[in-house]
Amino acid sequence: MIQRIMAILAVALIIPDLYIFRMFITRLTDSLLIRALYFLPSVLLLAGLAFIVFIADDGFISRHSRWFGWFTIVFFLFALPKLIFMLCSLVGLPFNYAFHWPQSPFVCAGMLLGTTLVGIILYGSIIGKTRFEVKEVNFTSSKLPKAFNGYRIVQLSDIHIGSWEGNANALQEAVDKVNALQPDLIVFTGDLVNNRADELNGFEDILAKLKAKDGIYSILGNHDYGPYYHWKSKADLAQNLVELENREKQLGWQLLNNNHAILHKDNDSIALIGVENEGEPPFSQYGDLTKATQNTEGLFQILLSHNPTHWRREVLPKSNVELMLAGHTHAMQMAWGHHSPSSFMYPEWSGMYKEGERGLYVNVGLGFVGLPFRFGAWPEITVITLNK
Repeated sequence: MIQRIMAILAVALIIPDLYIFRMFITRLTDSLLIRALYFLPSVLLLAGLAFIVFIADDGFISRHSRWFGWFTIVFFLFALPKLIFMLCSLVGLPFNYAFHWPQSPFVCAGMLLGTTLVGIILYGSIIGKTRFEVKEVNFTSSKLPKAFNGYRIVQLSDIHIGSWEGNANALQEAVDKVNALQPDLIVFTGDLVNNRADELNGFEDILAKLKAKDGIYSILGNHDYGPYYHWKSKADLAQNLVELENREKQLGWQLLNNNHAILHKDNDSIALIGVENEGEPPFSQYGDLTKATQNTEGLFQILLSHNPTHWRREVLPKSNVELMLAGHTHAMQMAWGHHSPSSFMYPEWSGMYKEGERGLYVNVGLGFVGLPFRFGAWPEITVITLNK
């Protein structure tokens, strides 16, 4: 699979390079040195692709996912603008040959779009991935106990702590923003790590500073089980999950693995329910909603479930959960207003969705995975205020 993807990327790099060289570079200069230098970035990127395909194994890529992500950013930085430029130029060729229209408007359009794309890639990879956004959301339900009217829940999701290596100050900034909100409750809806529990090394002191009046509750996401890492044995995989669970406990977080907690305020109570990852195939399905909700009948129920598809698959038809909080989508780390590539995969990918009085909120995540990049889908801290 990865070989096929790399072959497509190589073609997307080579074809625009050859086109631009033939149509423009050869006309602009006769210098062999400049002509050779034009191809140098592409040669280096092709060498990187060849290394990934023919030399690096799955274990190498999983151990060096951070550098693999930055290589991908650099690749797109050089390849995508050239591809856009070539396509704009090609659109102008039929008009040039048939009607003798000048090629310059199409060339200028290609340069403008290509330059814009360069700006987006640079902004998203340098600034966008740490442009923390606090979103204020209200959820109203007539079934909410009176004592919880105005109750403030901060939701965090998809921290992917391994991606913050070398950038602890940014994560500290996010923690400070959360604490400044003085929430009643903090919930974390999964994917604390990329693959391994030891990614938390050096970050525990920062995450342990998160504070809320009624504590911090968490669930597991698909990445937390470590399925994308090349483990030496199944025993190592299982031990990694145990270590992650222990580390969350040491942070002062209460992990809800198909379990629940009862939150009390004055004489009223609500149920906070958490399930293990319950995703659509091929994502893991460890959730047990029946077990998690046992003995919460009659209470106002808030569910933490990592994957938003769980809402329509089971939560709406088979439970009385009033509000579900999810993450997982990242909005594919790119959005334009209310539009994102993730909408082609997830009907509910960002924000609040309602069915009657019942709701689902999808947080697009605080961290990033794969590409060190966010644009439009800025890293999110959600404040959900419950209203009666």
